[in-house]
This record gives sequence, C-alpha cells and structure tokens, in this order.
Amino acid sequence: MTGSMFNEADLARAAEILRRAKALSLRIATAESCTGGLVAALLTEVPGSSAAFDRGFVVYSNAAKQQMLGVSSSLLDAWGAVSPEVARAMADGALTHSSADIAVSITGVAGPDGGTPAKPVGLVQFGSARRMTPVQHVEKRFGDMGRTGVRHAALQTALDLIEQRLDEAEKR
Repeated sequence: MTGSMFNEADLARAAEILRRAKALSLRIATAESCTGGLVAALLTEVPGSSAAFDRGFVVYSNAAKQQMLGVSSSLLDAWGAVSPEVARAMADGALTHSSADIAVSITGVAGPDGGTPAKPVGLVQFGSARRMTPVQHVEKRFGDMGRTGVRHAALQTALDLIEQRLDEAEKR
C-alpha cells in the first residue's frame, strides 16, 4: 500500500504544525476518545514527527481515561465523559503523563448511536493545555453529519487548538 490515508491538505497542515513545534522546542501530546487516535495518526504520518510529537493516548473507555490520564471517577460520574470538565481533565492529564508541552483532548458523540437530547450526536468537547497556562475548553456542535464527518471535523478543530497554542508560544 502506498500513499497516505490523509489528504494532502491535512498532511501539509500537520507538517507545518510539527515544523513550528520543533522550531520552538515544544512537544505535543494528544488524548483522544471519539477520534480514536486520528490526530496522533495524522501527526505521525509526517516523516520526522518524533522531533515534536511525544505521544498519543487513545482513551475510548472511562476506565482508560482514569488509568492513563488520571481523570477522576467522581468527575466522570458527575459530568459524564462528554463534558467540558472531562475534556479539561484529559488535556491536563496528557501533560501530566507525558513529556509534552502542549496537549489537546477530544471527547464526543460521533454517532450514529449514543446521542441524547442533552448530548446529541455531533457534540464534541475539546481541551487544550500548555504547561504553565490554564487549560482551555472548546465545545463544538457539528450536528449529525455521520460518524466519519464528526471525527474529521473534530480532527480539524484539534489542529486549530494546537496551532493556537503554538501561536501563544511564538508571542512569548
């Protein structure tokens, strides 16, 4: 098999993110639930990515979120996995459990099942963390655009968040 599972635009964007991170001597980690490692897969598709990508956590189950990232069971019980609180805790946990300087987390309802009126299909919560700065949260409601559509849209938002953290670092 030749080529890539990702399109040229996504690969070019990932390469630029990694170039910028390397130039700033920053490392990236991901904590992914509904995307199942797509962000990590895209970043590591770029040759030489190990210079700026530290690791990816695929934490699909609540147990994985607890064991790998230190997300508390009380937080999961109180708010549910698809919540701003858990997205923030996942991003923070990715920094705590890695050598990364920047982390992004993704937890959501990709569908086609699992949606509720309060948390419909297409709802995705993101966390964005950088060492020594507050963890940020972003919520997106992509709508029921199909499982692949939601996951791809979440990938794009995660890249946006990494780029924002790189922008902040460049301004320092």
